[in-house]
Amino acid sequence: MATEFQLMKNPVLPLFTHAWNKDKTQVCVSPGDNKAHIYSFDGKNYKLEHTLEDHTATITGIDWSAESNDIVTCGHDRNAYVYCWKKNDAGVEVWDPKLVILRINRAATCVKWSPNGKKFAVGSGARVISVCYFEEDNDWWVSKHIKRPIRSTILSIDWHPNNYLLAAGSADFKCRIFSAAVKGVDEKNKETEWGARKKFGEVVQEFSTSTAGGWVHAVSFSQDGTKVAFAAHDSCVYVVDATDNLKMHRLPCKALPYRTIEWVSATEFVAAGFDYVPALFSFTGALQYIGELDTRQEKETKSTFRALDKFRNLDSKGTTEGSALKTKVNTTHQNCIADLQIFAGEKGNVAKFTTVGSDGKIVVWDLAAAKRSMPSSAA
Repeated sequence: MATEFQLMKNPVLPLFTHAWNKDKTQVCVSPGDNKAHIYSFDGKNYKLEHTLEDHTATITGIDWSAESNDIVTCGHDRNAYVYCWKKNDAGVEVWDPKLVILRINRAATCVKWSPNGKKFAVGSGARVISVCYFEEDNDWWVSKHIKRPIRSTILSIDWHPNNYLLAAGSADFKCRIFSAAVKGVDEKNKETEWGARKKFGEVVQEFSTSTAGGWVHAVSFSQDGTKVAFAAHDSCVYVVDATDNLKMHRLPCKALPYRTIEWVSATEFVAAGFDYVPALFSFTGALQYIGELDTRQEKETKSTFRALDKFRNLDSKGTTEGSALKTKVNTTHQNCIADLQIFAGEKGNVAKFTTVGSDGKIVVWDLAAAKRSMPSSAA
């Protein structure tokens, strides 16, 4: 069901974001500092191959284009870099960085390549989304800004399959869909099921969370672009169906808020976050919680118990039982899940996906096996 690997050891460092190359033989991760590490993966073992060290502050976003094989990173230093695999002057193949001109005065928070790999979007704390594209004449990456009516930090972004609609979740309790077609880069903007043709940066649709409000942590378009799912800090998940008069469906959850979300089939999506486990949802005209994809099992570590430990545990834990001290929670991840990425298959037909979290683990989940292990009442 789940295969876990501890990437960040001695000491254990959190993993906030990760991205796979096209054939899933390499993964790029960041352990909450200014470095991005590229590991090779043969299905059983990870091996550190390269370290990218151009950022001067914490890296907050990584994405790896399946079309161009370029890596883009962004961080708290208000910068983004695009890394291209090429030969240097000495004839050695290296990851060559190019600085992106973002023109923001607050930290960059997230980044995402468009499906065709011709541009990417960077969210930020400056209440701005930078849509970046390459200028051949000047040999650099430049950006156009989406500003209004954003009123707070952008926390998540996702591209529509058509490459010119962009969904963004923000800390002003909104999920918005913008027109992000760039002249000279994209085909002519067209009317879609989400609404009439708009100019660059204009809002196509806007959706609010519950009356209590909640930061929109994660957003994801379905594989055909007709639905958008998003998760907020009010412990609710939402789905908007463009084919059903833009009707928004809201489902309150018992779990802690979800931080990442992804469609795995035409009617199902997975969300994960502060509750340590991925959860499966379905949408077939109505939004339904299916169940957890992790089998909760007790994990105990036996230790030699001394008389003095008895009094220490009584003081700190309220118990004197110490023959089998519980040192781990009963889930695969031992801390918050920060990011979820497709590992096998594609959006709408996912066989496996991976998660990373604050416990420093990267976990490969077999979706079919995880479904089979669900309690019969949930499945």
